[in-house]
Amino acid sequence: MGQGQIGRISARIGAIAESATLAVDSKAKALKAAGRPVIGFGAGEPDFPTPDAIVEAAVAAARDPRNHRYTPAAGLPELREAIAAKTLRDSGYGIVPSQVLVTNGGKQAVYEAFATILDPGDRVLVPTPYWTTYPEAIRLAGGTPVEVFAGADAGYKVSVDQLAAAVTAQTKALLFVSPSNPTGAVYTPEETAAIGAWAAEAGIWVIADEIYEHLVYDDAVSTSIVTATPELAQRAIVLNGVSKTYAMTGWRVGWMIGPEDAVKAATNLQSHLTSNVANVSQRAALAAVSGDLSAATAMRAAFDRRRHTIVDMLRTIDGVTLPTPQGAFYAYPDVAGVLGRSLDGAVPTTSAQLAALILDRVEVAVVPGEAFGPSGYLRLSYALSDEDLVEGVGRIVEFLAR
Repeated sequence: MGQGQIGRISARIGAIAESATLAVDSKAKALKAAGRPVIGFGAGEPDFPTPDAIVEAAVAAARDPRNHRYTPAAGLPELREAIAAKTLRDSGYGIVPSQVLVTNGGKQAVYEAFATILDPGDRVLVPTPYWTTYPEAIRLAGGTPVEVFAGADAGYKVSVDQLAAAVTAQTKALLFVSPSNPTGAVYTPEETAAIGAWAAEAGIWVIADEIYEHLVYDDAVSTSIVTATPELAQRAIVLNGVSKTYAMTGWRVGWMIGPEDAVKAATNLQSHLTSNVANVSQRAALAAVSGDLSAATAMRAAFDRRRHTIVDMLRTIDGVTLPTPQGAFYAYPDVAGVLGRSLDGAVPTTSAQLAALILDRVEVAVVPGEAFGPSGYLRLSYALSDEDLVEGVGRIVEFLAR
C-alpha cells in the first residue's frame, strides 16, 4: 500500500471529539479579545485566585534546586503521603501512599484509569448527562461507553434498576460521579451505598470521580462510594485533584487512588507518557492538601450565593425546567420547552442551535446538551462574578421572552 493510500491521521485519534466546554470557552475569549461584550458560562473553573499560601509554597519550591530534577513517576513521596492523609480526613477512606498516583491534572487520571482496566470491547456504564471527556477517554482505551440516561424529572440521577438493565457480559466498569459535572446532582449516602453494593455484587469496576467533593450545598453530603461500600476497595479507582477545591486548574495536579496492582500499572503507563508531574506544581499541591479548607469554604459560600441567583433567574423562563443543583458549580436547565419557538426570526430545534443563537444574538456563551449526551439542555457554569452572572443570565431571560 502506497503512502498516498494511508490516512495521515490515525483513525483512533481522528475520531476524538473536541472538548466542547473548552471550545465554547475559547470562542468566548476570542470574541472578548476582539472587543465584544461576551459573557462566558462555559468554563468549569473557579474564578478565584489560588490561595496565597499555596502560591508562596510554589515560589519557594521554584528556588530549590531539588525541584529542578525528575521525581518518581508516581509523584513526590511526601505528596502521596499527604494525599493518603487527606483522603482519610475528607472521605474516611484509609489508604497507603503506594495506592496513590499523582497525575497531570484530573484529565490524565481519567484517561489512565480507563486505559489501565479496559481491553478492546469492554463496556463502561456512563450515567448521562456526563462530562464531555469521559466517553472519549473510554474510547481511546478501546472500550465502549454505554449511556444510562436520567433526566430532570429524576434529578439527573440514575437508579440501580437502570444500571442493572444496561449490563451485559461485556460490562467491565461503572463510572460514578457525585457531585456531578455537568448537572450539579449529588447522590445521597443511601443512593451511593445502594449503587456501590450493586456494583460489588455485579463484580464490575467502579471509577469514581470525586473532584467536586467539597462543593456541596444545603443538606447535600458528598459520600465516597468506597467508604459507603468497603467491599468495593479492590475494584474501585477514585479520581480527584486540587483544581476545583483550591482554584488550581492551571497547576495541573490530580491523582488516582486504587488497588496497588492497578496503580502500579498506571504508573508504568505514566512513566512513558509524561514522567512525573512538574515538581513546583507538586509542591504547591502538597501545601494545598496539607492545609485547611478555609479557602474552599469561602469559595463555596460565593458559589452558593450565585447558585441561588442563577436558579431563580432561569426558572422565570417559560418552558425551562431546572432541578436545584446541589453540588459543583453548574446549572443544567432542561430547555425542551423553548425549542421550536420563534426567537428573533429563528426557530431552534436543538439545544446546539439554541446555544449558537444565544451567542450570536445576545453574546452569551453557554454549552449545549449535545456535549454531555442528549439534546435539549444547556450547561451554565456559575463560576464567574456575581455581576457578570446577573448580566449574562438577564440577557438570556430577555432574549427567550421575546
